[in-house]
Amino acid sequence: MFKPSAKAAIVSIMTVGAALSFCLAAARAGDDVTEDQIIRALTPDKKPLTRGLSAGPQTTSPELNADQAKFVQSVRGRSTRSLSSTEREEIASVVKDKPNIDLEITFDYNSANISAKSMPSVQALGRALTSPDLKGSTFVVAGHTDAAGGEAYNQDLSERRADSIKRYLVEKYGLNGTDLVTVGYGKSKLKDPSQPLAEVNRRVQVVNMENKTTAAK
Repeated sequence: MFKPSAKAAIVSIMTVGAALSFCLAAARAGDDVTEDQIIRALTPDKKPLTRGLSAGPQTTSPELNADQAKFVQSVRGRSTRSLSSTEREEIASVVKDKPNIDLEITFDYNSANISAKSMPSVQALGRALTSPDLKGSTFVVAGHTDAAGGEAYNQDLSERRADSIKRYLVEKYGLNGTDLVTVGYGKSKLKDPSQPLAEVNRRVQVVNMENKTTAAK
């Protein structure tokens, strides 16, 4: 049997270990993107406080011109697979100056299943897009893959990943499907070209294509 002093030492070690485990869990939780960060990143003229995520230009977001607005209307409600390569590039051109955020939503390898570690970020996205600040806007949900595999395979996978996010947001948060324009870019727009097989390349980017004051209902 342990002596009293030994028992005390063991209890002390266990207590410290539990405290360290709690602190590590808290630190990991703190790394998740928050609803507020997403809202600020996707709202024009507001610069977010970011950590572990990247956001696009947050200067004044130019209004869509007549041709762009007409194009946006033409892709609202379209299926991901129905978009031509020309239309995909046109979407990229329209949104390049729009508020955006790369949430680094990752997926299981060779799969469109959202990874467990990314689920908190997807849920934060759902809450953000249904907030009064953003509700009613039209958003681009763009799927990306790493560089493994052929172009056709990755294009299909990126489209399925974008669809996976859209399906989750519509089913769990009641978002209008026509407000989410899903597009796949395969391996054509790697986040980290220096590491083409890195996990960060298997992601979804969200862009606020137009704010709710100009979005067509």
